[in-house]
Amino acid sequence: MAAAGVFGGAGRVAGVGGVVAAGAVGGGVARGAYRLLNARPPGGRERWVRKNNRGREVTLLEGPAVALGIAAAALLVPGLSASVRLAGCGAALGAGAVGLYDDLNERGAAKGFRGHLSALAHGEVTTGAVKILGIGATGLAAGAVIRRDPLDRVLAGLVVAGAANVVNLFDLRPGRATKAAVIGAGGGLLREVLTSKSSSGLFTAAALGAAAALLPEDLGEQAMLGDCGANALGAALGVAAAARASRPGLVALATGLVALTAASEKVSFTKVIAATPPLRALDEWGRIPKRNETADG
Repeated sequence: MAAAGVFGGAGRVAGVGGVVAAGAVGGGVARGAYRLLNARPPGGRERWVRKNNRGREVTLLEGPAVALGIAAAALLVPGLSASVRLAGCGAALGAGAVGLYDDLNERGAAKGFRGHLSALAHGEVTTGAVKILGIGATGLAAGAVIRRDPLDRVLAGLVVAGAANVVNLFDLRPGRATKAAVIGAGGGLLREVLTSKSSSGLFTAAALGAAAALLPEDLGEQAMLGDCGANALGAALGVAAAARASRPGLVALATGLVALTAASEKVSFTKVIAATPPLRALDEWGRIPKRNETADG
């Protein structure tokens, strides 16, 4: 009965309590998974080590830990609808899995959405192309679970896949993807806390909690989300957004995400952030002070 009172969304205080508890579940599982994976990295520690933009060695194990935290939270957090529970868990694991495949087996010189599809058109199957197709399939499957109307299902699928890709576009500097996810989803989460109109906000909180729990390691340049974590986080937020949106809302979300993806092919988000003082200050908040860093993303 107490759990139902906290998570049921009955009133403003219950909404706040439910959001905090959901975030704690996602964060707790993510931290636990990270600790276990770090103790015994599958395939050996070296398989997971990469160099970041400043040449520092970081581990990719943050990504699987965040994906597992989100998936577990989808199953464990009370108050979620069955459709959000199933779609959220599946989207986090599906998008995370194809992202992890790209992280560990990256091949081909193609970059960006257009580059990978162009390579595929010429018979070259890059790991990025596998990821694009896999995330697309994951998005459509999630959309089919959370919506009933055929058009809504397609639009929801675009939102889930688009969100997975867009969050990953920001994973070029320590902590940036998590900060972008909090900014992008925070407004909708706040509205749900204040109005208690939908339980999907609980899943938003769980996903953000999983990523935020490992933000210190990310900002400290010990670990990174990689495609696995960023795709899982974005897909989960996409599920939550698509589950509560009206049809016009789905159209607006899908259009905005497609526009951001298209813009990334022409404009460097890193350069835009570096040239905009408020964004630059937020982007650099919490990081190790930089020395020489190039705006290459």
